[in-house]
Amino acid sequence: MKLLIVDALLVALALLTVGLAHADLHGWNSTVTLSIAAVKALLIALFFMEVRLAGPLPRLVGAAAVAWLGFLIVGTLDDLLTRGWLPTPGK
Repeated sequence: MKLLIVDALLVALALLTVGLAHADLHGWNSTVTLSIAAVKALLIALFFMEVRLAGPLPRLVGAAAVAWLGFLIVGTLDDLLTRGWLPTPGK
């Protein structure tokens, strides 16, 4: 039963992502959709991959994967949010 609830939540988050693709969030679309993607990845790791029931080493690997995903999201947002700060020559 728990997996069906998590599955329904994943479907709802996917539909929310599709709905937000058509909304104008004034430059925050990438931030919001990447956050939703991180939540979906965390739900999949915890419930379907059963990282929460595993021993210490798989938990460490799962935590490292989440940290790496965080680094990638921060790097992407750093690029997206700081575009246009410096003038482009020739414009």
